[in-house]
Amino acid sequence: MKHLVFALLAAALLSAAAVAAEDAAQQQHRITLFNDADFTGWKLFLPDKGADPFNTWSVRDGVIRCTGSPAGYLRTTETYSDYTLSFEWRWPAGGGNSGVLIHVQDKDEVWPKSIEGQLQSGHAGDIWIIGGTTFTEHVNKDDRRVVKGEASSEKPLGEWNQYKVVCKGDTIELYINGTLQNRATGCTVTSGFIGLQSEGTPIEFRNIHIEPMGK
Repeated sequence: MKHLVFALLAAALLSAAAVAAEDAAQQQHRITLFNDADFTGWKLFLPDKGADPFNTWSVRDGVIRCTGSPAGYLRTTETYSDYTLSFEWRWPAGGGNSGVLIHVQDKDEVWPKSIEGQLQSGHAGDIWIIGGTTFTEHVNKDDRRVVKGEASSEKPLGEWNQYKVVCKGDTIELYINGTLQNRATGCTVTSGFIGLQSEGTPIEFRNIHIEPMGK
């Protein structure tokens, strides 16, 4: 009996050690996109050259705060492909509209050629095509949107939500608070910048990072 107990304890310890090692490896390869302090590594874009983007975007207490006006976005200064993007968002003052721009192409404009993961309250997980992009599941050419596949998995307004975007080859998967909401295959763009929209409503972001695949 004692030998069985010791064997079970040893197995449990080995399992815990393996999980810890896997978590440590993931942390090692994780790339932090937002440093909790400023916009290092990001470009802020508004189409009105006379507008001050820092009136729209600011950082306080480790959180990116966006007023939602005027329309525009911030995007990474580096391009990425084959990665898992994770971030948290919330609506500080009721619901609203925004999105994460995936595989953003070179020309800055509202809105840039990309594929959008929708953030609009109640619709997080929808996918929109922008600037001529498309994917296999987009079959209704009169609608630039492919709606999410499950009931809303968003948390109550005002609470933090987690968004995960898995990009591998020409496939994109969107997870909202752990629920797979949408999958796009055969995407016509497979790499680019990562952007966050200012689209009419105050929104906040934090804990933005990616984990490259194949490492």
